[in-house]
Amino acid sequence: MRLSSKTVGLVSAVITVLIWTGFIVIARASASRGLLPLDIALARILGASAVLLPWAWWLMRPARQAGQPVGSLWGLSPLPLRQTVQTGFLGGFLYAILAYTGFFYAPASHASVLMPGSLPLWTTLLAWLFLREKVATSRAVGLSFIVLGDVLVGGASLLMAFDGGEVWKGDLLFMTAAMCWASYSVLVRRHGFDAVRATMAITAFAFVCFVPLFALLVGLSILPTQLHQAPWSEILFQAVFQGVGSVVISGITFTQMVRHYGPVRSTMITALVPGLSALGAVWFLGEPMHWNLLAGLALVTGGILFGVRQAKKSEMVPAPLSTSTPMPSAAQAGDKP
Repeated sequence: MRLSSKTVGLVSAVITVLIWTGFIVIARASASRGLLPLDIALARILGASAVLLPWAWWLMRPARQAGQPVGSLWGLSPLPLRQTVQTGFLGGFLYAILAYTGFFYAPASHASVLMPGSLPLWTTLLAWLFLREKVATSRAVGLSFIVLGDVLVGGASLLMAFDGGEVWKGDLLFMTAAMCWASYSVLVRRHGFDAVRATMAITAFAFVCFVPLFALLVGLSILPTQLHQAPWSEILFQAVFQGVGSVVISGITFTQMVRHYGPVRSTMITALVPGLSALGAVWFLGEPMHWNLLAGLALVTGGILFGVRQAKKSEMVPAPLSTSTPMPSAAQAGDKP
């Protein structure tokens, strides 16, 4: 039985929101389970590579058999080498390292506000700077709410740094990770890359560059690792959820969601992620919810919704997505966990 377009869109939206929410809660919980940040990043890359690299090879097979030049990195990436390096370094390599390291310093409730919440801010600023896109008044007001919310959360931890606190390090890493993903999103939009091919390219770059470098540094005892002490069940779980779930499945469902609901309504749906992940951090991880976090969460979520509330009607029409996958107009830029 073929599912209706409405059903596919609804299921895709639910899966996307659940995975993005789970990404924040599970990544923070993993910080206390033995694996180090780069260990989790390695599991993410290997999990995604196990699915996407064979898929990329099969996708380019007809062109390769016809003798046409295809992709780069020995046929693992469907994009040219320059674009693969640019997008892969930002969206596949640097984003994962910064995000997972941040969870070792700051709670998930901070990540809920500072990662998905600041993506529209960074994406809009970079699109204005490099793509010369105009910023509507309604979106500018929404962005000001987001900035104020980020200041309420990050500013408090920064003040604690004078007392020896380290939460500010995680907050800074979260903001930088969001900026890296926004930069990747703007590159994808600028070149008009297909969502699946762009995701394949960043995974291929991370696999070719990060995995050998990680193995070399660990072999030389330069880089610490807990992989040899962690149970295989933990490593396999990280590979499946962080790699297959957060990269592959949420990438596909996000694309389907935007095709059905359009970028504006998709942005409004994904605005649920900061609130749900913050509640998940309180419920599952026992994190406290201080007044500044509540206020920051309300401002960021309100800023996202306000920014898309007065979007043009033409933006509401579903269309094939020509950018990459997650957290979005972060949706048009293809923002993701």
